[in-house]
Amino acid sequence: MRRIGLLGGMSWHSSIEYYTKINEAVASRLGGHHSARILLDSTDFADIREMQIAEDWAGTDASLVATAQRLVDGGAEAVAIATNLMHKCAPAIESAVDVPLIHIVDSIATVAKRQGYSTLAVLGTKWTMLDDFYTGRLEEQGIRTLVPDEDTCLEIDQIIFDELTQGTFTDASRARYVEIMNDLKARGADAVALSCTEIGLLVPPQTAPLPAIDSVDAHVAAIVEWMMGGGRARS
Repeated sequence: MRRIGLLGGMSWHSSIEYYTKINEAVASRLGGHHSARILLDSTDFADIREMQIAEDWAGTDASLVATAQRLVDGGAEAVAIATNLMHKCAPAIESAVDVPLIHIVDSIATVAKRQGYSTLAVLGTKWTMLDDFYTGRLEEQGIRTLVPDEDTCLEIDQIIFDELTQGTFTDASRARYVEIMNDLKARGADAVALSCTEIGLLVPPQTAPLPAIDSVDAHVAAIVEWMMGGGRARS
């Protein structure tokens, strides 16, 4: 089994999901007392959040590169960023470390293509929805993307950072997210990507009004496939 290095803590609520689901998948495959070989470096998210608000992406690049390098120095044979938004830093990390980065967007694209989805609604932070680093990478792999209008993107983003990343999950926010998903379904989405690692905690995929790809589940599947020797990270 290969050893994965997780860049976590963004937020810790979803990092728990990664740790649990990776171990569950490894135990299911190998049985007995087997568990996953994981190195986890969990940041203080407040530091990252300050840089996000300031749009100091050079600062986040430097911080996550340092985290990835610590993981590699500790023996990680590949790294994975346990959050969607901070894949803005993926190019900097890939340039700085000598191991593969298992990219969350590629894992979503793999699931979408396997399930036959051609048009994905993308819900996440405002940068995930509106910047090209995320939807552009999906489009490059032949998957059309739909996002809400800018005002709705800002509403989604506010709920993520005021509530979800702080462990607050309300019925009102759940209902609003489902309403937004229905709007995107009406616009032609045949599935929705839950492209914030906490959205699946608010709206579990089985309760969504259209087929849903939970980014955590998709990413974990790619990570475990690589750990078991059956997958390759895109360079």
